[in-house]
Amino acid sequence: MSIVIVAGGAGYIGSHAIRELQNAGFEPVVLDNLVYGHRKIVENVLGVPLVIGQVGDKQLLQKLLSGEHSSTRGKDIKGIMHFAAYTYVGESVINPAKYYKNNLAETITLLEALLDDSKKRNSKPIPIVFSSTCATYGMPLETEIPIIETTLQNPITPYGRSKLMIEKILIDYHKAYNLPVSILRYFNAAGADINGDIGEDHNPETHLIPLVLEALFNEEGSIRVNGSDYPTFDGTCIRDYVHVSDLAKAHVLALNKILNDKSLSIYNLGNGKGYSIMEVIDTAKRVTGKEIKIFKSERRQGDPPVLISSPEKAKRELLWKTEFPDLESIIKTAWNWYVFNQNMKPKK
Repeated sequence: MSIVIVAGGAGYIGSHAIRELQNAGFEPVVLDNLVYGHRKIVENVLGVPLVIGQVGDKQLLQKLLSGEHSSTRGKDIKGIMHFAAYTYVGESVINPAKYYKNNLAETITLLEALLDDSKKRNSKPIPIVFSSTCATYGMPLETEIPIIETTLQNPITPYGRSKLMIEKILIDYHKAYNLPVSILRYFNAAGADINGDIGEDHNPETHLIPLVLEALFNEEGSIRVNGSDYPTFDGTCIRDYVHVSDLAKAHVLALNKILNDKSLSIYNLGNGKGYSIMEVIDTAKRVTGKEIKIFKSERRQGDPPVLISSPEKAKRELLWKTEFPDLESIIKTAWNWYVFNQNMKPKK
């Protein structure tokens, strides 16, 4: 069986990618520092090896890639999926050093280890699928919606800039060192695995859908809407929500592509549909049959009014199909996971 190293595999999207890798016949090995990841999900639910460490630990990377580490000994490493990153946009503005060191500098170390391994084996570097973001586009103009892969990238936060810098480095490494690369720019990942045993569990939680579901689950729950005066049909921001399992499937398709053709490829991953914050809240209320209080406050600095993807390139070149194309189906899986996760927590 062929190994895929999943950096950041104990996190939300990474754990779903592990399941899709297993379904596709790969053997995932997780590398994660567990700052935000969940050890129990990796070891108990998914049942895959977990190596605790930094993506920037070159000595550890060399052991993994060379087969000196117990988790990769005697096995063929086919690829790397790189999810490991800090992703709190607001925090990146307050503490950019943390984001440039962790997201950017540690990725450079990972790439150094890949090139060293390539020289030792006298072959092309191991392919890498990189987790990027629509935050690299910044605040696109209304005329640039839906966003395509060639839309101008002008990120407005250190988080988005750190991801764009890595993209540029990966493109240069492909040209100079023949590194097979697939760059996947996510829009708003949401939902949970259809089995209901893995899902979105951040601490702190900043994403809209889990915050709404938390408010709906708790009696007297409420949600704060940041900005109700945007130039949209109901005054609230519009975003493109894509199911996390659909994202995970795209990673496997992208990996298989660069395994076969050793190419550089870049894809937007979204549903190509936009839903406002109020539409998300209303849909969640309908799915759960519950009500919440809504408080409106000022806009958050730097929030684009509308972000909607064009996923046509991924559909055309990867033959990617989304199984959860509408907001209601996405929220249903998120709610099933949220209820399951709450019921599994120890009673106070």
